[in-house]
Amino acid sequence: MKDLKKTPLYPMYQKYQAKVIDFGGWALPVQFDGIKKEHHVTRNAVGLFDVSHMGEIIVTGEGSLSFLQQMCTNDVSLIKPNKAQYTFMCYPNGGTVDDLIIYQLDNQKYLLVVNAANHEKDLDWLLKHKSDNVEITDQSHHYVQLALQGPKAENVLQKITKQNVSDIRFFSFKQDVVLEGIEDRALVARTGYTGEDGFEIYIPLSSGMSLWEKLLEVGEADGIFPIGLGARDTLRFEASLPLYGHELSAEITPIEAGLGFAVKTNKESDFIGKEVLQQQKQQGVTRKLVGIEMIDKGIPRHEYPIYDKDTSIGFVTSGTNAPTLAKNLGLALIDSNYAKEGTIVTIKIRNKYLQAKVISTPFYKRN
Repeated sequence: MKDLKKTPLYPMYQKYQAKVIDFGGWALPVQFDGIKKEHHVTRNAVGLFDVSHMGEIIVTGEGSLSFLQQMCTNDVSLIKPNKAQYTFMCYPNGGTVDDLIIYQLDNQKYLLVVNAANHEKDLDWLLKHKSDNVEITDQSHHYVQLALQGPKAENVLQKITKQNVSDIRFFSFKQDVVLEGIEDRALVARTGYTGEDGFEIYIPLSSGMSLWEKLLEVGEADGIFPIGLGARDTLRFEASLPLYGHELSAEITPIEAGLGFAVKTNKESDFIGKEVLQQQKQQGVTRKLVGIEMIDKGIPRHEYPIYDKDTSIGFVTSGTNAPTLAKNLGLALIDSNYAKEGTIVTIKIRNKYLQAKVISTPFYKRN
């Protein structure tokens, strides 16, 4: 692990007996006490995730709004200070550079949170298109990011702050939040990647480990547990949230991935990829992302090919045995002619051809 990048919380992995793996050049915990156990803890109580490997980029200046309107598919003018927005950056052909969240910190000041594997690429992409009245600063090394997720997340967080966290609505946030016993102030956002209620907390790295320990201490009565990347993936999968490199890529557009709600082709500003994405919205796409449930016994995995008889019609983007639902499920990008619910398809799993059916997504929705 010596050549891998490490988050400021790396010492906590050993303390809490994590199994650490190489994840895109980062030494990160795949699990602490079992993926399925951690999955159920997050669904039923509360889980704590270290997601400090994510990239944080600040965009400021009088041209920041018009610049982000050009770079992003969503309508950035719709957000105001202390609000957040999910969006994409796309290539001219409509393929996805990355999916990201924009937090508006102030007038003419935005925080972009990007995927760790795309961090350098995204930064280069932004700098390549930068205008003179915009400043772009990589702040990734200044933040620890913790995700507190699950039905008891609000209860746990409220124990360490006098500010009313129930006031923070979905995709909103508070800045300069004082947390009991923690030196630095935090940005607390009601966002997450699990399909559950919860928060993502950004704090200077000097306070990262003390906040991690504090949350585990005060959350003990609520059943809190540290959660690894394995459960993070099964949780996001059940909620049908996309993973870059799987449901989105340079070859897969947000429209093909069924995420057109974050592509505003009617906004006044032109943006990179608009022409192709507008055409896909108006005329439809030749392939679509769908849910699949196995009929035969087998687990659909990333890149397994899908057929109709002898005709290749697509491939699995993600798949697993979904812990909450106890079913073998997949997300798949297939020919639109086969995307109707109930359609029977064949998946090649190892050397067997097994039947599955197209079903609706998301697989899981919290009550």
